[in-house]
Amino acid sequence: MGSARRILIDCTIIFGVGLVLALIGPFGSFAAPFGLRLLYWLAMSYAGYFLYFPAMTAANHFAPKLDLPEWSLWAAASVLVSLPMSVVVWAANLIWHPARWPTLEQWIAHYFNVAVLGGLVCALFWFTRKRRMAGAEPGPVQTAPTGEPGLPRLVERLPPHLRAAPIALEMEDHYVRVHTQHGSTLLLMRMRDAVAELDGMPGALVHRSWWVAREAVTGTRRDGRNVRLLLTGGIEAPVARAQAPGLEAAGWF
Repeated sequence: MGSARRILIDCTIIFGVGLVLALIGPFGSFAAPFGLRLLYWLAMSYAGYFLYFPAMTAANHFAPKLDLPEWSLWAAASVLVSLPMSVVVWAANLIWHPARWPTLEQWIAHYFNVAVLGGLVCALFWFTRKRRMAGAEPGPVQTAPTGEPGLPRLVERLPPHLRAAPIALEMEDHYVRVHTQHGSTLLLMRMRDAVAELDGMPGALVHRSWWVAREAVTGTRRDGRNVRLLLTGGIEAPVARAQAPGLEAAGWF
C-alpha cells in the first residue's frame, strides 16, 4: 500500500511538471498550440519518470551496500539514464521537425538539454523524498504485550508470528526493516526511534542504515577494505569504514 501511494504521489508531481513545461514551452515548443504542447510534455514527463524511477530505486538500494552517499548514486544514475531518455525525446521531436540524423554537436547539445532537465526533476524528487523521510513519525503502539520478559518495546510493534529479539534493523527508504529469527517486516519509523525502542539491547549502528545485535554476529566477510558482518539467519550487514576500527577494537571481529 505504501509503494502504491508513493507512486500515485509521484505521478501527481509529474503531472504538475508536465503542465508547467507546457505553459513555459521550452526548447522551441511554445510555437505549437497549447493542447499539443500539453500532450507532448506530459508524455515526455511520464516517459522520463518510468525511465528514471527504476534507476533512482536502484541507487537507494546499492548506496548502503557500496557505502556511498545516496545523492552521488542518484547523480550518476541521472547522467546514465539521460542517454536513453535523449533517444526517446529525439524520436518524439519528430512531430516538430522532419526526420534527420543529428550531427555530433547537435546530439551533444540535445543530450545536455535532456540531462539538465532530467537532473532538475530528479533533484525535485530527491528533496521531496528527504522531506518525506524526515517527517515520517512512528505510529502509536496498539498491540498486545508480548508476554515475554526481557524483550524490548520494539518487539510489540511486530506481528505476533515474528516476535523475538531483533537480530538487526535495516533502513529502507523511510521504513525500518526489523529482522528476527522468524523473518522480517517493515515498520514506518525512523532508525533512531527504532533504536530507542530497543531499550539498551546490546548492539551497535555498524552503518548509517544498519543496527546489529551483538549476540547475532557469527562471523565476518572481507572484500578488500570492505567488511560485512555475518549474522544468524543468513543475514549480512555492511560495516561503514569509519565504524570498522572501533568495532574491531571492541572485539566484534
